[in-house]
This record gives sequence, structure tokens and C-alpha cells, in this order.
Amino acid sequence: MFYGAKPITFIRARNLRESMTNAEMMLWERLRNTQLPGFRFKAQHPVDCFIADFYCHKAKLVIEVDGKIHIKRTEYDKDRTEYFNSLGIRVLRFTNEEIERDIDQIIEKILTMLKTNI
Repeated sequence: MFYGAKPITFIRARNLRESMTNAEMMLWERLRNTQLPGFRFKAQHPVDCFIADFYCHKAKLVIEVDGKIHIKRTEYDKDRTEYFNSLGIRVLRFTNEEIERDIDQIIEKILTMLKTNI
């Protein structure tokens, strides 16, 4: 479930959970406590040397929330997605703006992805 994550990664993940962005908090409020029936998500979850914004082990699905910093990190994000994919983990990416503009549509996209994995 953690794919060999080291202790320092767990510390970093805890720090990230304590400082989530507004968009991450909005999404987390809709994902937490198994609100999507049958699917439990973890916030800021270590996966090897990376920390996924949200992770569902059952569906092997990572959800990434991209802020403005990601505009300059497209190659890094691409490599990171490829790494997750190499572990059999699918990745959905949303921008802060997409989440803040229409959280219901984002949840529908996540549900669609979850249903196609079962």
C-alpha cells in the first residue's frame, strides 16, 4: 500500500495534511470517511518516494490537485504519473480552479473512474 515509502516520506505527508490548499480541503471533504460508497481514500498518502494528494488502495487510484506551481512542473508531473502507472496505479489530475468551480462534476469524474476499475 505504501510501496516501500521511507519514514521521512510519512513525516512529509503528515506536514502536507496539516497544510492542504483550499481546493484540496474541498475535495477531501467529499472523499473522506468512505463517502464514495465502497471506496476509502487517504489524504497525502506516501507511495514510495512520492506523496499522492489522495489515494484509494482498493481502486489503485491517485487523485492529484494541481495548483499554479504545476505549470512549471509539467515534466516532473508527467514522470511522476508514469511512475504511478508502472505500479498499476491510475492517476486523475484536476486543477484547483476545476475543483473550486464545480466540485460535483469532479466527484462524478472520480466515480466514473472508480466504477471502471471494479
